Amino acid sequence: MSRFANLADKPKASPKSQPESAMLGNEDGANATASPRTTPRSNSRAGRKAIAAYFSPEMSLAMHVCARKHGLSLQELMAEAFDDVLRKYGQSPVGK
Repeated sequence: MSRFANLADKPKASPKSQPESAMLGNEDGANATASPRTTPRSNSRAGRKAIAAYFSPEMSLAMHVCARKHGLSLQELMAEAFDDVLRKYGQSPVGK
C-alpha cells in the first residue's frame, strides 16, 4: 500500500477557490504579488547529488532498523555501504 494512497482520493482544490491574498499569506491583500523565495535554503545539500533506488519494503525496514540500532542516519549507513561496494570493485572509497 502506498503511503500516498489517501492523497489520490482527495479532490484537488482549484487556486480560484481561495482569494489570492490568502494564498500569498496576506490577510489584508496588500502587495499581493508573488515574489521569489527570499530566505536562503539549507546548504546541507549544496554540492551533492541524489542517488535514488527502489527496494522492497523489507529492505527499507532492515536498513532503517540497522541505521537506528547503530546510531546512524540512513544517509550515513548508505554512504558506508557504497564505500564498501567501491572497495569490493577496486575503486577508492569516497566517504561523505
